[in-house]
Amino acid sequence: MKKITLLFVLFLALVSCIEISDDLTMHNDGSGTLRYKVNLSASKVKVNSILALDSLDGKKVPSLQEISAKVGEFAKILDAQPGISNVLIEENYTDFILKFSCDFTSIMSLQAGLANAIEAVSKDKLGPEADEIWITWDGNKLKRSIPAFARAKVKGYKSNDIELLKQGTYTTITRFDRPIERCENALGTLSKNKQAVMIKASAFSIKENQDLLENTIYLISTKN
Repeated sequence: MKKITLLFVLFLALVSCIEISDDLTMHNDGSGTLRYKVNLSASKVKVNSILALDSLDGKKVPSLQEISAKVGEFAKILDAQPGISNVLIEENYTDFILKFSCDFTSIMSLQAGLANAIEAVSKDKLGPEADEIWITWDGNKLKRSIPAFARAKVKGYKSNDIELLKQGTYTTITRFDRPIERCENALGTLSKNKQAVMIKASAFSIKENQDLLENTIYLISTKN
């Protein structure tokens, strides 16, 4: 979900090491929890040097107060969305680690809530991209991909960002209440209890192949 990365998008192409992870838990009834983490601790010296500037590449560098205000605004707007609850955000501006989580009643509620909150905070219209369905769930099969608005952001990275992207990682984890039968992404690694699957890739690899994290996961049916 980077998506969701709007809070640190300024730093994504500027720091030498960034770790992003999303952790999605899906329950049998279609509800669940999304956890998202952006970790810039390995580059905190460089981040602090960036924050000390007034502008960079012609763009104003936000203060920590402005960043924190945006984080709070995002949480407030998301928490007000239908089907979204228990929005929690942990901000660590010493090591530059941001943790976000929320509960949702359905996959559609999650997608609509995130799109509405991102659009409101960024003040930019997402357009048709906001209506794209990037996660589907039918009770036995979950399919997920990178949202269109996040793919557009990745495509915008310049060639001089490539070496930095190679040092960044993105990890996606999907958890379920019952065992997984199989998943279509060859990079997927099943947990010992077969109730979770993980995919990890470099930010550069995702730029080169935006379908890299796409996965269809089939669960063992509850029907006899």
